[in-house]
Amino acid sequence: MPLPAALVAAQLLTAQAMAPVAPADCYCTDTDGRRVELRQTACLRIGQRRFTGLCEMSLNVPIWRDTGLPCAISSVDPGLR
Repeated sequence: MPLPAALVAAQLLTAQAMAPVAPADCYCTDTDGRRVELRQTACLRIGQRRFTGLCEMSLNVPIWRDTGLPCAISSVDPGLR
């Protein structure tokens, strides 16, 4: 016995609503204003504190998570860049 058309339509709408939605062009911005893509890390400076942050999503909002790692220090003189 075939299902009523209304029931089929309701099942399709429910399946579409439950499908995962990819974030639309989400990214983080580091403390110097540069764009950092999701799942990438950057050295962040908050006051006198410097730490490596990981760009992630939380409740559909891009956030920085502290990785617990210090920032990598370059031995190159910043004036030479």
